[in-house]
Amino acid sequence: MGCDHATKLAAVSALRDHAAVSVVPGVMDLSYTENRDVAFDALDRLSIHPSSWLLAAFGLAATLAVVVAWIRRRRAGWLEQAGFACVVAGAIGNVADRVARGHVVDFIHVRFWPVFNVADVLVAVGVGLLALTQLRRRNGHDGAGRLVDPEDLA
Repeated sequence: MGCDHATKLAAVSALRDHAAVSVVPGVMDLSYTENRDVAFDALDRLSIHPSSWLLAAFGLAATLAVVVAWIRRRRAGWLEQAGFACVVAGAIGNVADRVARGHVVDFIHVRFWPVFNVADVLVAVGVGLLALTQLRRRNGHDGAGRLVDPEDLA
């Protein structure tokens, strides 16, 4: 979460009210954006425009649900623990941003993809790790990569 906060502060001071900064020409740039919606502007596409406090409350509720799931899986392997840690850290970063600013600061722009931030990367990596652990569990591995009897994982 600290890296997310630091990069957002840097984006606000260096990118707000300035032109985009090219990192890899034609592929990636840094561009300040205030996201007042959810991922991919999904609510705007549905003509739904909730207040920032409602979005923050929803984000907090979703984060708490993930924390509860994490607590229930507290004996899971390190890969699953890392997945939960990434999702929670990213979610807290974006919820804190929304509460403090009324919007989420996004600044990483890869062509043909919406602008995002470090917290979004954490959430995506965490979800990927959790999905991987589920696939491994279905194939007879525990969360730490050890082969086990599928009956023991139920």
